[in-house]
Amino acid sequence: MAEYDRDSENRPIGDSVVHEALGHSEAFLSFQERLSRVAQVDRPVLLIGERGTGKELAAARVHYLSPRWKEPFVALNCAALASSLIEAELFGHEEGAFTGASRRRTGRFEAANDGTLFLDEIGNIPVETQEKILRVVEYGSFERVGSSRPIQVDARIIGATNANLSEMADQGYFMRDLLDRLSFEVLFLPPLRERREDIMLLAQHFGSRMAYELKWEGIPEFTPKAVKVLEGYDWPGNVRELKNVVERAVYRSDDNIIEDAEIIFDPFQSPYEHRTSPRRPVETPVAEAPHTVPIPSEPAAPDLSTVLDGMKYNDAITSVELCLLKCALDDAKYNQRKAAETMGLTYHQFRGLYRKHQDKLDQ
Repeated sequence: MAEYDRDSENRPIGDSVVHEALGHSEAFLSFQERLSRVAQVDRPVLLIGERGTGKELAAARVHYLSPRWKEPFVALNCAALASSLIEAELFGHEEGAFTGASRRRTGRFEAANDGTLFLDEIGNIPVETQEKILRVVEYGSFERVGSSRPIQVDARIIGATNANLSEMADQGYFMRDLLDRLSFEVLFLPPLRERREDIMLLAQHFGSRMAYELKWEGIPEFTPKAVKVLEGYDWPGNVRELKNVVERAVYRSDDNIIEDAEIIFDPFQSPYEHRTSPRRPVETPVAEAPHTVPIPSEPAAPDLSTVLDGMKYNDAITSVELCLLKCALDDAKYNQRKAAETMGLTYHQFRGLYRKHQDKLDQ
């Protein structure tokens, strides 16, 4: 039976989410192999990775591949709680232990007994609480807040963070003794930019799920330029960002063909920021013309009449438009909205020009 993470709106942490850990790149498969191997050894594990790399999915996989898989998998996001509340959340409290403690409450360690306790953003835990965690790791016992009666517990700890815990230990923000006990194995999750072979596999997965949610009859198909845009991006938000970008593109599309123009990396970019009205120039007295002509700092642009000499007027216009389109698309990495901004056009103006020359651009 799947356990639930109270910090994730009761989202199941079982098989229903583990299948999202998809990939066939060498970096991904190597990480999964190490994950599977350490799952069989009943020792603490630390997962280090950037935001959006799937640390919770990796922790769940360790649990469900371990001999503890039938027991509870309990998760706590340590960054979501005030430091004063983490101790009570982990170890529970007795009635009247502090203001507002109207009844006894068991903590996450008790809930994870015989199973796995996943501590996300473990670097946010205060040093005072780290001391109690160290006692649990070493002796398997603790006391609830407001009680002196020891409680025995057997829970495997998996910690996750994107912080440098070793550096934090040097600075006194993390107990070196606890770090030594938790780091039986330290696994670094590969960022998406290091597993580009997986980008379209994940994009198809997220796109298909979104299409199903929207009750589409077909599945989304990405144009070659859309694929180029997705695979050329560095994905600082990793898989989570890819999921948002793909789902947004599918939702905004009028059909099941996803074009590069529908891929929006920054939804907060205003479409109006380049459309402000020009200010009326301030009238200034005309200065007397200088006696000498200044030397230009950059070479003058080539004379189009020379470049296009001998061409018919319509052919010359087509040649210039194609040149401008190709340069703008190259600079924008084939993101059509950015290319439109580069050319000083609205998106609809750009799309009209793009369709006019699409056959030549695709050659």
